[in-house]
Amino acid sequence: MLSVISYPVFALSVVVALVFSISLFPVGWFEFRPEWLGLVVFYWTFRAPAQFGILLAWCLGLLLDVLEATPLGVNGLAMGLIAFLVLTVHQRLRMYPLPQQCLMVFLLLGINQMLVHFIKQVLGGEDAGFSYLWPALTSAAAWPFVCVILDNINRKLG
Repeated sequence: MLSVISYPVFALSVVVALVFSISLFPVGWFEFRPEWLGLVVFYWTFRAPAQFGILLAWCLGLLLDVLEATPLGVNGLAMGLIAFLVLTVHQRLRMYPLPQQCLMVFLLLGINQMLVHFIKQVLGGEDAGFSYLWPALTSAAAWPFVCVILDNINRKLG
């Protein structure tokens, strides 16, 4: 796939994902917002496992915790888990066609959402049923677009 990554594209994608993660969203649609930073962590861990790992994903998760004013470490742990799981299966993931990659995005980001939901419940959050899984589903639907856009930009600038 991609052997050389463009570090400006990496930095820009992280900044855009963080902005989209805290941007205003219509109130009725808020629970359907994709997990943008999770998608970016998934993409860069998938495309450049030697340059993007668990520690960097954890740091980005901590930054998201600060931006969202959530308990420190919740998103850090979740992003580190995503990076770990992608690193575990990235060789097989490269062989999957795009629909199967979307399924893997749903599964891994679903695990991420379950972990965040569990930690928030332990810390006294309100129960929301299974609606916390909507971001994993919308992220899986957004994966082909994110993947193609970042591949094209990285190929041109890398």
